[in-house]
Amino acid sequence: MTSIAVTIAGSDSGGGAGIQADLKTFSALGVYGASVITALTAQNTLGVHGIHTVPADFVSVQMDAVFSDLSVGSVKVGMLSQADVIDVVVEGLEKHNAKNIVLDPVMVATSGDPLLDQDAVSGLVTRLFPKASLVTPNLQEAAYLLKDAVATGEAEMERQAEALLTLGAQAVLLKGGHGTGDEAADLYLAPDKRIWFRAPRIATDNTHGTGCTLSSAIAAGLAKEWPLRIAIENAKSYVTSAIEGARELTIGEGSGPTHHFHALWGREAW
Repeated sequence: MTSIAVTIAGSDSGGGAGIQADLKTFSALGVYGASVITALTAQNTLGVHGIHTVPADFVSVQMDAVFSDLSVGSVKVGMLSQADVIDVVVEGLEKHNAKNIVLDPVMVATSGDPLLDQDAVSGLVTRLFPKASLVTPNLQEAAYLLKDAVATGEAEMERQAEALLTLGAQAVLLKGGHGTGDEAADLYLAPDKRIWFRAPRIATDNTHGTGCTLSSAIAAGLAKEWPLRIAIENAKSYVTSAIEGARELTIGEGSGPTHHFHALWGREAW
């Protein structure tokens, strides 16, 4: 069987994050990718210039079209932007018995632009957290969800990850990529597991879309029926290489994207 993953997220017109990053990641990792677009962003490496939310009823139609035809092995959920979109996504996931759901609670872009309405946050937590096999907030998103200060050390990350579990998440991967120090350390926490995934921190400005890329890489692993721990470990390695490879790219005047096809470019392509 062909491994298939679906991304339910917003479009990034600049190509570095969102649906575009997810589909590139799926493809780079040997997984067929389908998409349900929840919002359109006018965006480039310098920031978000506009957001147009896709009507909730059309999000539902997209989900029905994809899930009724494709044998979906995993789902990555990203930018949802508004409460009514969250509602139809939850209903669609339930209707189609979706499995292996990786929720990236996208609330703020790399540029600092908000991507989620304030009144949608509670729905994201109460309705989507319990359905996700894994929730993957970064340090800023975790602080926002918990109404807490941004964690500055591993002890604070552990405390916040535990607090996110109490909100209903089955498992949490608290990402430390926006932190400081020589290592980018991510904490995986489940009721019976506590594992740190570490990689060298790479000095580059080309980090746009790293969160989208990591969550979709994990979803790709789950679509291949890998255990969650192995999917996370391999996704971390892939993203680290994609950030390292991004040094070869010159795209835009701001925060450039990671290099999703670092393992392919430079080879004979034709």
